[in-house]
Amino acid sequence: MYSSIGDKATSAPAKYLEAKRYYSGFELAHDTYNAINAASDGNIYYVLSSESYDQGGQMYMYNPRTDNTTFIADLTEVCGEKDRKAIPQGKSHVRFYERNGKLYFVTHIGVYEMIDGMERLPQNPPEEYSLYPGGHILSYDLATATFENLAIAPDGEGLITMTLDRERGHIYALSWPLGYLFHYDLNTGKLTNAGLTCGRGEAGTVGEDYRVICRSMFVDPGDGALYLSTAAGDILTYNPDFGKIRKVEDVHLRLDYFGRYDATRPGSMGYNWRKIFWYEPEAVAYGVHGNSGYLFRFDPRAPKLELVERIASEPSKRSGMFDQFSYGYLGFQPGPDGETIYYLTGGPIYIDGKRVKGEGEIAKGAAKGLENLHLITYNIPSRTYQDHGPIFYTDGTRPTYVNSIAIGDDGSVYTLARFEHNGHEIQDLVKIPNPFPKP
Repeated sequence: MYSSIGDKATSAPAKYLEAKRYYSGFELAHDTYNAINAASDGNIYYVLSSESYDQGGQMYMYNPRTDNTTFIADLTEVCGEKDRKAIPQGKSHVRFYERNGKLYFVTHIGVYEMIDGMERLPQNPPEEYSLYPGGHILSYDLATATFENLAIAPDGEGLITMTLDRERGHIYALSWPLGYLFHYDLNTGKLTNAGLTCGRGEAGTVGEDYRVICRSMFVDPGDGALYLSTAAGDILTYNPDFGKIRKVEDVHLRLDYFGRYDATRPGSMGYNWRKIFWYEPEAVAYGVHGNSGYLFRFDPRAPKLELVERIASEPSKRSGMFDQFSYGYLGFQPGPDGETIYYLTGGPIYIDGKRVKGEGEIAKGAAKGLENLHLITYNIPSRTYQDHGPIFYTDGTRPTYVNSIAIGDDGSVYTLARFEHNGHEIQDLVKIPNPFPKP
């Protein structure tokens, strides 16, 4: 155990990882969720979010061979809205999905309006601005460095969740704040609204039809069926051949080990899975529940869901407490070997032997209190769990608000995290050394 003063550890534990910070050049950089990926060209692509009315989110590339970052584009500009004076494309909150040499992703709104004490889609922008136009589906060609604007979500909805059926060329996205499921066919260019997925999403009335929207989906490559979860613990599926969303019967996520949740209230992801991916060797999906940190295995063809292990940090497991980030963590992804899960999650901080406690309840997805950041790996075939220890910057401060992960070809781990730059806090690229160094 070790103590801390503010955000800096006074002594390092015996086992820890030292992370390197990068300043990409965007002083407005705010919290980014998911939007980082290792591409087939060996580079790391990522988006830095913006909460500004005047400037949108920024896309960058990091080259591990030169150890340099490069600016690629402003999201508002590539969406064709640079001079529109509308609320900008401030964020991308999804991973990049690669297919045939192109990266596919979607954009999201970066500014909100406090209405009834909650962050809502703005209804009263500054006088000179028009309302948010809606999130876009974009592609980026790795060879030509060019963008294509494929589609826009109707009715000013942002796009907050995405996945890609690479084999069939189908993009699926969930909108915010209402939670519509959109299906875009790359073969025909047709955008289909399949309908609402969870009450009236995060635009609903608290205590009634409010539901937090799923942040991760997957496709079963066998039949092309899409799967997503709900805050109430149901698992939904959609197949474009049938065109309807339906509930998967005889299986759900309302497990005692995950905790107890009121799906009509904000402040947690409820029974939603936090992150999930398809694992072809077993023809199942592996996912993690956010607050509890339980790894589970979902077989959509049975259908069957079973818990595998709690992959929270070792200090979290010993304390028995949930993570401090109220939604849980999104830094959950298989590594280059295809069978080892990498997970960036929280670990409690102790001062004089006592755990630092956070707030009991908050009304949005945010940190309830300060935690350490831990890197966990879990090898699926051998069922091997390993906590590689907490992560610190070279000056002893901690990466915070971490909800993304990418693993490079050399095993280095990349994420987007908060740190201080020129006297104020930003979020930017962070590189963590390979936890399995070669002898």
